[in-house]
Amino acid sequence: MAIWKQDISLERINGWSVNTMMETLGIRITEFGDDWLRGTMPVDHRTHQPYGLLHGGASVVLAETLGSTAAMLTLDPAQEVAVGLDINANHVRGVRSGTVTGTARMVHIGRTTQVWEIRIESEAGELVCISRLTMAVIPSRVVAPR
Repeated sequence: MAIWKQDISLERINGWSVNTMMETLGIRITEFGDDWLRGTMPVDHRTHQPYGLLHGGASVVLAETLGSTAAMLTLDPAQEVAVGLDINANHVRGVRSGTVTGTARMVHIGRTTQVWEIRIESEAGELVCISRLTMAVIPSRVVAPR
């Protein structure tokens, strides 16, 4: 059973990233299922740390992007929005090039909080980073639209 309360169009969702960090880093939402959302990020000069490896902070940006986007899609934006409350990440494997793919899956959707697990994998399907994101659900009138 689908958890989404909004129409999902990859073009629409990726349009939200114009003039943001996500656009700068090359993050793209690529597919979705009934209760998951997937996206990619290149591993290149934009996302490297000085040793030529994927920067852990870039992995966290991908994780938060996927979890936050998924959380928003479960809400009616005229009534409420989701904002980041807490994120943690365990970086388990280095990546030097290519593309990483993250998949956000719902762990808990409550009235005031949501919890998402985001697995980021290399092109070879190896786990690179695992993250847990907690979102606060607040009235939409609290935040001004861009």
